[in-house]
Amino acid sequence: MPIPYHAIQKQSLKKVARTWKTIENGKLTQNGYICMCEEPGRKSFNRGYTIDGFAERVFHLHLRYIGDNDELYFRDYMKEHADLAAQYEKMKLSLWKQYEHNRDGYTEAKGAFIRKYTEEAKREYGERYSENGGEK
Repeated sequence: MPIPYHAIQKQSLKKVARTWKTIENGKLTQNGYICMCEEPGRKSFNRGYTIDGFAERVFHLHLRYIGDNDELYFRDYMKEHADLAAQYEKMKLSLWKQYEHNRDGYTEAKGAFIRKYTEEAKREYGERYSENGGEK
């Protein structure tokens, strides 16, 4: 089952901080979302990761600066390269039980594959997500 994935992009640190405060004080955290990762200009929230492992439904929400489009490049590359998408699916399924209670380990185990094909996508697609290029 695919995991719903949503991305919100903001133009400035001030807007990111304001959005973060809204999320932190709002219904998102009250409804089970937790901050899984926080880096400068990036925050990732997930719902469905429990101490018992994955819930039946898992959700991801990513808050990024405008222009930080790595996930979109990777998504599009997988959509256009079914053979690689099948490899990625196989890898994720093989890691599932091993890392069911270790989200960070699971993410790290997929990292090299994701970085490699995100970089290939950026080379192939160029400025697809620049302000002038727009999402295709």
